[in-house]
Amino acid sequence: MTRVVRKPDITPGGPLGRLAVGLAMRWLRWLSPTTRTRLALAVASAAWAVGVRRRVALDNLAQAFPEKPEAERRRIARGVYRSLALAAIEAVTSDLLPDEALRDAVKVTDWKGLDVLLDSRQPVLIASAHLGSWELFAEVMARRRYVFSAVVRPLAGAFNEWVVNNRKAAGVELILQRGALRRMLTALEQGRAVVQLIDQVLPAKDGVFVPFFGRLACTTPAISMAARVSKAPVYVVAAVRVGEGLEMHVEGPVPLDDTGDRDHDLTTHTARLTAIIEGLIRRYPDQWLWLHRRWKVSPPRP
Repeated sequence: MTRVVRKPDITPGGPLGRLAVGLAMRWLRWLSPTTRTRLALAVASAAWAVGVRRRVALDNLAQAFPEKPEAERRRIARGVYRSLALAAIEAVTSDLLPDEALRDAVKVTDWKGLDVLLDSRQPVLIASAHLGSWELFAEVMARRRYVFSAVVRPLAGAFNEWVVNNRKAAGVELILQRGALRRMLTALEQGRAVVQLIDQVLPAKDGVFVPFFGRLACTTPAISMAARVSKAPVYVVAAVRVGEGLEMHVEGPVPLDDTGDRDHDLTTHTARLTAIIEGLIRRYPDQWLWLHRRWKVSPPRP
């Protein structure tokens, strides 16, 4: 009889992978904030040096900012790695910040009425992006006892599993993006705000094509669809790094037209949300996810 010897599962999502990531996360949380920041910046420099998706970032920037000199685009790209490394650290340590430190770190100039809606648990939809520190944005929401649900893509790997568990521990309900509309509407009915990052590409059949840096990008219309059914107001919120802290930008409510042409209204509204996000990215270009192939899906031919 042949004996089958099973090799230990050391894949990122396997038992040993989860153990290794768990130990690494506990070590990160044990480090001082200053040391964690230095480590994040060192990792960012190494990722840039070895060229992790560097070509993708530079190509995206060349097409988005053709007017900028190449040296400026490379400076922006290097900043992207720094921003992403800091966001990754914050994803697993934001809960360690004392309330006073979090208040000092994150400033909100004008809530534009969004805080009143959240305080009273009225239905509200929030569009955001992979800009600045979306993890500290979520932490601010949780600390203010705002009850909310987040629409997310399925996340694989032990690191993402750790992040998901942290979000759940903070009281965030996670809604998987595919077929999310019904659960989004249920969450709104329960008085939960619904948040979705809308700046990642989708298959052509699942999205609408709206302008983004002069090119059509396939974008989720889920926020707009939920607003059309629920009549809930829609805001755009992003937490960007300014100096040593973060500033939360709030725009809205963003109007949704009702012309009788459903597809036109949804596309127009999604375009308005995307335009606001683009405006923020133009102000803080080194804090967006340029490593993502945002335009890899082309519109169908007429």
